Amino acid sequence: MACSKLFLSCLLVQLTFLFLVPEVAHGQGLKVGFYQKACPNAEAIVKGVIREVMSVAPSLSGPLLRMHFHDCFVRGCEGSVLLNSPTNQSEKNAGPNLSLRGFQTIDRVKTALEKACPGIVSCADILALVARDVVVATGALSYDVETGRRDGNVSILTDALNNLIPPSANITTLKADFAKKGLSVKDLVVLSGGHTIGTSHCSSFSDRVYNFTGKGDADPTLDSNYIARLKLRCKPNDQTTLVEMDPGSVRTFDVKYFDLIPKRRGLFTSDSALLDDSETKAYIDLQVKTGGSTFFKDFGESMVNMGRIGVLTGTAGEVRKVCSKVN
Repeated sequence: MACSKLFLSCLLVQLTFLFLVPEVAHGQGLKVGFYQKACPNAEAIVKGVIREVMSVAPSLSGPLLRMHFHDCFVRGCEGSVLLNSPTNQSEKNAGPNLSLRGFQTIDRVKTALEKACPGIVSCADILALVARDVVVATGALSYDVETGRRDGNVSILTDALNNLIPPSANITTLKADFAKKGLSVKDLVVLSGGHTIGTSHCSSFSDRVYNFTGKGDADPTLDSNYIARLKLRCKPNDQTTLVEMDPGSVRTFDVKYFDLIPKRRGLFTSDSALLDDSETKAYIDLQVKTGGSTFFKDFGESMVNMGRIGVLTGTAGEVRKVCSKVN
């Protein structure tokens, strides 16, 4: 009510305040080509390193994509998943992150960028660029990555535990958790398609195979033949064996993931849950019917959306010299 007679003045004050506050909003301050003047070869350098890595270690494509997901869903896309802790209390020490791989690749990219443009390209942007380049290297369409993120200087184990979505999540949890991050139901089903590349430890889904309701039973929503195959691969309490999330297509970014879901062969409960919502199921049906007519384009758009979560820009945060430690 105090602004009723001075509406324009109040509005100007509010807008000025918004521009002065360090950026933590959804994507504000990012743009394609952010480093065009300060480090014009930045994206080419990242792409070159990833090309070399993929030629000798193609199995890192899934983990490097997953690392960007795990960064963005905890404190936003600001590189906190990369930080080490002398007391092992950073995000990377949380249970869901113990299986992350590819940190040396991120360091390799950072070293190359620091040599070309010291102190310019953030680790958070490296994660976003690497995620794009690994999916392109495995068959996805390229897409423009917005850059301009800065790096956070806080990384807390419990933040990862509280924000990373477990593979056991049902559709209600999935939709709610994506919504909290400003992502749509379409983003949920599209980004789930990233499971077309990569592997998972047996421990992430063993309950579905051996003890779904605590009575030594299997998840009835899983195809029985698929259960039998998983049991051959994973013994009870197996903590080390890796299983392909998209069998036979683990190193190719394609639409076969969407073929598996209606056949009841989604590896995680969170995969199967996509059949429990009319919008996510309709999207899966469309991709199956049309051979993935929109998925590749949609994936790029949803990755851009995810890359806007909780970013730090402007003077907020910092640009780390070494991705595993604050300056």
